[in-house]
Amino acid sequence: MFSKVHEVAKQLNQVIIGKERQIQQALVCLLGGGHLLIEDVPGVGKTTLAHALAISLGLQFNRLQFTSDLLPTDVIGVSIFEREKSQFVFHPGPIFTQVLLADEINRATPKTQSALLEAMEEQQVSAEGQTRQLPQPFFVIATQNPTHQVGTFALPESQLDRFLMCVSLGYPDAAAERALLLGEDRRTLLKSLKAIMHAEELQATQTEIRRIHASSSLIDYIQKLAQSTREAGIFAEGMSPRAAIALLQASRAWAAIEGRDHVLPEDVQAVLIPVIAHRLRPLKAVSNKTHASADLLTQLMLKIAV
Repeated sequence: MFSKVHEVAKQLNQVIIGKERQIQQALVCLLGGGHLLIEDVPGVGKTTLAHALAISLGLQFNRLQFTSDLLPTDVIGVSIFEREKSQFVFHPGPIFTQVLLADEINRATPKTQSALLEAMEEQQVSAEGQTRQLPQPFFVIATQNPTHQVGTFALPESQLDRFLMCVSLGYPDAAAERALLLGEDRRTLLKSLKAIMHAEELQATQTEIRRIHASSSLIDYIQKLAQSTREAGIFAEGMSPRAAIALLQASRAWAAIEGRDHVLPEDVQAVLIPVIAHRLRPLKAVSNKTHASADLLTQLMLKIAV
């Protein structure tokens, strides 16, 4: 089962060159059953990675470009009166899929962003007095431009908390960039990708990941990490219990991909920044740098005995 996961990673590495760790983080997120936020400047491969993930995992895929004039009904769907039936008929929006690529999610207004909250948390959509279940498995892969860019709306804490992980691709190194310049167009490569896994296999893998053993001392370590963020006096709010559960969930998935049936502190450390940093807001008195949360979280982690 996990051999197929490694096949997926190998295929993704042929499309997104030189980003092996970020690809493993993205796979950990989806195998852990969470939603993925990819944050970076335009043009570094965020959308390509999201599309390649959906194809490789054999999932139904819809892409929605978020803009400032996008409405909640453009995401969820709307009822239209059909004269032949003499009644209103609900027409599902693009959210009714297994993988929704919310491209440049922070270019939409908060009202439209909030249309995703129920779907991401409860795997369902309530519209016009009815609740409709979403296809399973259901993932949101969102891309986000840096908040200092023109025309962006910062995601609220409630929205950020629903993303299991936030990863940043960054610029490629010289060798990877040269390979991109000399190689095929990435969009052409997407057409040649094949589905290595299918929805049923993915769900079975997720079930196996939940069985990865976490010892009592490992749980103690996660609790110490959570408590340190609450007591350090450097964040506006510390880690919530949901954040701690997310950290354990991602740690199990990382351990599984590494070939272990139990979680080590190293697994927790490997996923700590992508799982937790986007959920914490540093106090302005401490730092106002863009990546301050990750830096401060790393400093706290180094102070906690394993």
